[in-house]
Amino acid sequence: MAKVYHSEIFGLRETKYDWLNKHNIKNVKWNKIYPSRDFYLFMPTDNKLANYYYSFEKITEIFPVNSVGIVTARDKFVIDFDRKKLERRLEDFRNPKIDDEILKQTYDLSENKSWKINEQREKLRKDFDWKDSITKILYRPFDERWVIYNDDMVERTRKEIMQNLMSENIALITSRMTKGETFKHAQVTDKITEVICVSPKTSNNGFVFPLYLYLKKKDKKKTSYIQMMMFEPEAEYQTRQPNINPSLFEEFKKSYKKDVTPEEIFYYIYAVLYSNTYRTKYVKFLKIDFPRVPFTKNYKLFIQLGKLGKQLADLHLLKSEVLDKSISEFPIEGNNKVEKPHFGYALRGNGKVWINKEQYFDGIKEEVWQYQIGGYQVCEKWLKGRKEKTLTLEEIQTYCKIVTALSKTIEVQIEIDKYYESIEKSL
Repeated sequence: MAKVYHSEIFGLRETKYDWLNKHNIKNVKWNKIYPSRDFYLFMPTDNKLANYYYSFEKITEIFPVNSVGIVTARDKFVIDFDRKKLERRLEDFRNPKIDDEILKQTYDLSENKSWKINEQREKLRKDFDWKDSITKILYRPFDERWVIYNDDMVERTRKEIMQNLMSENIALITSRMTKGETFKHAQVTDKITEVICVSPKTSNNGFVFPLYLYLKKKDKKKTSYIQMMMFEPEAEYQTRQPNINPSLFEEFKKSYKKDVTPEEIFYYIYAVLYSNTYRTKYVKFLKIDFPRVPFTKNYKLFIQLGKLGKQLADLHLLKSEVLDKSISEFPIEGNNKVEKPHFGYALRGNGKVWINKEQYFDGIKEEVWQYQIGGYQVCEKWLKGRKEKTLTLEEIQTYCKIVTALSKTIEVQIEIDKYYESIEKSL
């Protein structure tokens, strides 16, 4: 069997060159390492912790049907804050009186092998129900916009997954890896989702895991595909089925002597992924693969974590009643134009988030301003996405809800850790 040794040095380039000049393979202090599956990392690893972590359920095994978010390949054209503006652009696209070249220049459109402007314009003209395909999309954390969700206008629609979010549903968003980032990559959505909604790094694309699958019995090909993923026979399929491995329900039944619902499983998982203790303890493993979830055998812990996960999900979907009482206000009248958003301390109390020289949101702690979901600093990213835009009253109210939701999230995470530590002890 091959033996593997490891050594490393940190510092400036000159320091490293000097070290290399003075050392060779014989006088370096090596550490023997034991790379283990699945990744055979050539670096010191706590193998005991690794074996423990890899005994948990992998998120792709829990939710078998999943996919990365959609790719439009032309966000600026097919996505907008304002539905009416989007419709006007698309009306221009359908208008035969407007020349292709003018359209290209006006909207900065480009073609590729599979997308030719003249062909796509003709297809959209023939689609008399094209407005029905305009829907909301989760573009970035807490940032919902409008998109024309149409196979002729969107490069990769991921309809096998996203169609399940066109009906009443929720989905988990997380990443396969967190290259260059620490794991904060967990969101909930009830809308179709854009591929980099959780991180600007393409290596850390957001994968969408719907809780329920809406099945059409007429679509035999699709049904057989999902049956294969869900390991169930055709006779058992109804209109809606949980996208959860059936064996999990059996395991919970044995452990708890009770039936659990798909929602209870979903919210428990969401709580675990927001545990700072979990994120810190397994940080190395969360960088390189989908997260794995430890399930407690203690029913009371399972339910309590699920309740906290539900609180988080309601906050992140901006549906929680606690958001009716905002911690922030937008007290100064002005043009509401976002110019250069930044955080500044107030003379007393919490800080302010300025959108221009005169106007700001107040009552915001720095930890809320700095709070990240995935690779995005949420409060800053939401405003930067609207730079040079005039905020509507609805957007001002939404931002106040966002900062309140993040403040409450920090509080809930503290509660989650109290219970999560008990889960680690009970495993």
